[in-house]
Amino acid sequence: MKRLLYLLVFVLFLGSCSEYQKVLKSEDLSLKYKAAEDLYKEGKYKKALRVFEQIVPQYRGKPQAERVMYYYSDTYYQLEDYYLAGYQFERFTKSYPKSQKRQEAAFKGAKSYYHLSPRYTLDQEETTKAIEKLQDYINTYPESEDLQEANTLVAELRTKKEKKAYEIAKQYHHRENYKVAIAAFDNYLVDYPGSAFREKVLYYKLESEYLLAIGSYEGLVEERLEVANGYYNNYKKYYKSGEYTEKADEIAQDIKSRLEQYK
Repeated sequence: MKRLLYLLVFVLFLGSCSEYQKVLKSEDLSLKYKAAEDLYKEGKYKKALRVFEQIVPQYRGKPQAERVMYYYSDTYYQLEDYYLAGYQFERFTKSYPKSQKRQEAAFKGAKSYYHLSPRYTLDQEETTKAIEKLQDYINTYPESEDLQEANTLVAELRTKKEKKAYEIAKQYHHRENYKVAIAAFDNYLVDYPGSAFREKVLYYKLESEYLLAIGSYEGLVEERLEVANGYYNNYKKYYKSGEYTEKADEIAQDIKSRLEQYK
């Protein structure tokens, strides 16, 4: 019985492959159209894509073109080929502005760019593009049922960019290039005023100025300690009991002791 079952499956498999090859070689456009749509609906996206690639050029300008182009775009999306999915969905929304599938295509197109965003340690050009695409979707469809997800994706991408900028500034600090670090932290606070890394930035800006002060020539120490003390006061203004409060207080105590010597 097992052998018979295996044989039956094998025969069906060969028959299926044979039918698929016939579709690919056929000149019957309607046959290819139906086969592509059936394969798509069955989740056989790789096979569907091969057929769609054959028929898409032939359906341009025809009534079925809109339907074909949506399936074609979504096939790339389902195969996680997000470069081509984003490109094709963008073409679809421009070509068919009145389509009932336009909003869905716009969202999937924007999400395609989200999927192309690399990890935060790499160049974030794709992340910036993804934020722009998702924000365009949010602005265009403010009542969309996908609005919450779109906002969540934008927030995640912005946090990734913030983390990238924060890590770059912190590297200057760890390399003891304190002047550059302080400038980088200042720029960060301007660019990302509501960042999740704001407390860290304020603390490391304080620590950079403090370490710069105690390592300076004698004539510069007092002035830089006063500046560092100002950074401490600014940190405490926003974070009375934060993650770095204890460390900040220790630095402030040392600053106070050193400044008393000058008095």
